[in-house]
Amino acid sequence: MTDSGPVVRQTTEEKRAEPDSTTDGEATATDPDPETGAAAAVAALERAGVDTLFGVQGGAIMPVYDAVGESETRHVTMAHEQAAAHAADAYGQVTGEPGVCLATSGPGATNLVTGLADADMDSDPVVALTGQVPTDLVGRDAFQETDTTGVTTPVTKANYFVEDPDDVSATVGEATAMAAEGRQGPTLVDLPKNVTGAETDAAVGEPETPPTHDPPERAEPERVAEAAAAFERAERPLLLVGGGVIAGEATQELFAFATDHGVPVVTTMPGIGGFPEDHDLCLSWAGMHGTGYANAAINNCDLLFGVGTRFDDRLTGDVSTFAPGAEVIHADIDPAEISKNVHADYPLVGDAGRVLEQVDDAVERSPDAAAWREQCADWQTEYPLDYAAPPDRPVKPQFVVEAVDAATDDDTLVTTGVGQHQMWAALYWTFTEPRTFVSSHGLGTMGYGLPAAIGAKAAAPDRDVVCFDGDGSFLMTCQELSVAVREQMDLVVFVLNNEGV
Repeated sequence: MTDSGPVVRQTTEEKRAEPDSTTDGEATATDPDPETGAAAAVAALERAGVDTLFGVQGGAIMPVYDAVGESETRHVTMAHEQAAAHAADAYGQVTGEPGVCLATSGPGATNLVTGLADADMDSDPVVALTGQVPTDLVGRDAFQETDTTGVTTPVTKANYFVEDPDDVSATVGEATAMAAEGRQGPTLVDLPKNVTGAETDAAVGEPETPPTHDPPERAEPERVAEAAAAFERAERPLLLVGGGVIAGEATQELFAFATDHGVPVVTTMPGIGGFPEDHDLCLSWAGMHGTGYANAAINNCDLLFGVGTRFDDRLTGDVSTFAPGAEVIHADIDPAEISKNVHADYPLVGDAGRVLEQVDDAVERSPDAAAWREQCADWQTEYPLDYAAPPDRPVKPQFVVEAVDAATDDDTLVTTGVGQHQMWAALYWTFTEPRTFVSSHGLGTMGYGLPAAIGAKAAAPDRDVVCFDGDGSFLMTCQELSVAVREQMDLVVFVLNNEGV
C-alpha cells in the first residue's frame, strides 16, 4: 500500500446517548428534522461545496438519506457500494474536490473498502459517510454491525467514529478538508444511527483540518539551491511527471519550467495529461507498458527531476537499474515518499507548483540540452507506437482508440477498467489536458471503468465521457449500466474484447 501519512482516527467523547427506538437494521425513515445529526452532516457537506453524492441506501444510514432528501444535494443511487466509491473517486479526479459516497453499516460499509483502497493508492480525494448501529449496540455483534473504522484504517488517510450529534458537522467538515488538503486521499466518517437521529444545535462552520495537519508548501531553500545547481550542470536533463502534479494543480508551473528550459518530459501513468502529449518535448509515459522512447530517455538521462511521483515498481522495474547514470531530484508533498523506492540525491519536500517555481527562480542558466533533445526525437522515430493491421483481420483495438480520439474534443473524459484495454487507451489516445484520463493505477481494480464514467459524467455533464473496458473488467460492474440509463447519462462504453475471459 502507498504510504499516505499517519492515520488520524478521531473518536469524540460521548456526551449524550439517545438509544434508537427502531429495530436495528430496519430501513425505517424518520421525519426529516433540520436540527438532527443527519441534517448537520449534510449541511457540513454543503458548506464544503459538495453538491453530488453517490451511494446505496440501507437501515443505519437512512437518517442521512432523509436529510439528503430535504436538501438541494444531488444523489446518484448506485447498484453496488463499490461502484459508489469508484464514482466518487472519479468525481474527485475530474473536479479536484472530494467526491462523496454513502453506505449503510456492515456489508454496505465493507463493500466500500475496495474503492477506498483504490483512492488511497492513487491519492484521490474521497469522503465516505457510513451508517452504524446505535452506540448502545456497538460491540455486541448487532445486526449489520462491523468495526468500520477498524476495517478502513489501513486504506484511509483519516477516519472518525462520531458518538455525539454535536460533533457531527465539525467532524464531517474536517473529513472533507483532510481529503482535499496536502497529499489527497480518502477519509471516512462512521455515524451511529442514534447519533444521526438525535437533535443538535451545533453551528456548521467552515471545513478545517486539525492543527496537527500541516503539509509543507515550500522546500528548504538550501535544498532548492543544490537541486538548481545540479540542474544547470546537466547535459541530459529529463522531467518525470507524476499524478501529484495534476492533484497539486501544478500543470501550468510544469509547462513553464519545461518550455523555458527546453527539458524533455515523460510522465507516469497517473501523470498522463500533466503535460500535453502533442508537444514536441513530450515523450509520453514511461514504465512497464510505456513507450520505448520514454524508457530510453530515462535509461540515458544524467539528471532525472521527478515531481509528484512515487517511483513505483511499474515505473522502475528493478530499481538498481533504473536511470542508472542519473542524479535524481525528487519533489513531493509527502516526505514519506522521498527515497522510499528510488534514492533522491536532491530531496525537495513541498507543493509541486511552489517547488517548481522555487527551482525555476534559483536556476541562473538553462542546461545546454540541444543535442539531448535531438536524441530524444530520434528515439521517437526509432521506437514508434505502431501496430500491425492485416486487412483480413477484425478492427484492431488500437485503431478504435485512435478513431474515437480523433472524433472527440480535447476535453473528452476517458475512463478505463484495468487490463490490456487500459494500456491501449493510455498509449493510443493523445491526452493534452489534465484530469481527462481517469483510471485505477496503484491498486489496479478491474471493474473501475463504468462506475468511474458515471462519476466523471456527474462531475462534467457537458463534456463527452468515453469508457474503454475489457470483457472481464466490464463484467465486474456491468450492473451499473442501469444507473447510467436511469440518470439519463450520455456516455459511451467500448468493450475491447481480447477473449481473455
